Amino acid sequence: MIRTAGVLVLAVSAAACAPGRAAETGPTETGTAASARPLVSPGFPPTPARARTQLAGLRVAWGENWQTYERAKFGNGWSDATDAPGGRNGCDTRDDVLHRDLDDVRLGDRNPCVVLSGVLHDPYTGKALPYSYRRASQIQTDHVVALGAAWRAGAWAWTPERRLAYANDLDVLLATDKQTNQDKSSRTPDKWRPPRSAFWCEYGRRWTGIKAKYGLTVSPPEKKAVQELLDTCR
Repeated sequence: MIRTAGVLVLAVSAAACAPGRAAETGPTETGTAASARPLVSPGFPPTPARARTQLAGLRVAWGENWQTYERAKFGNGWSDATDAPGGRNGCDTRDDVLHRDLDDVRLGDRNPCVVLSGVLHDPYTGKALPYSYRRASQIQTDHVVALGAAWRAGAWAWTPERRLAYANDLDVLLATDKQTNQDKSSRTPDKWRPPRSAFWCEYGRRWTGIKAKYGLTVSPPEKKAVQELLDTCR
């Protein structure tokens, strides 16, 4: 399970970035402090009731400017230089996500920003996925509302700074199973939902919370699909 107190490799249509890693070079004051900082906004994801209210308030519109989307318009890879949750804490965005979402985390001795090992209980599939810093991993970092989907829903009109913040906002990100993440690509909930139905409620809450936070639009089929996700909440 994803810890509620906290929470793409580039594909042609996936809104993702190839994550970089902070080198384990030596302890830094910012790296040490980062482990104590909250890696999620207060009240995120919203409660089911709040999410329903937020969904009702989103502007309904069909996606625009899909043909102009480029990954580089959201910045080149991960960046700590934003004021989004997890920003300016001295740690790589991907390591912040791993630190928050993995269980049994072991951090670097010389650089406590670096996650050396842990286990992800993937929210999308329920798989238990081991992680090791020095081995190939089946874990990727997913933008829940993918960058391409955000672009079509209004991010095309944002400043570069706002797009960079979105791409590195820990509220937008989840550690997930690699293949499932790639299958998802930049699809909206009317085209894709997590294989694990037990996560549908939280997926709908996260999707709605992200769209509301950034003032993004929803298409009519997308809104209906998100309502169905929220209907699974108990």
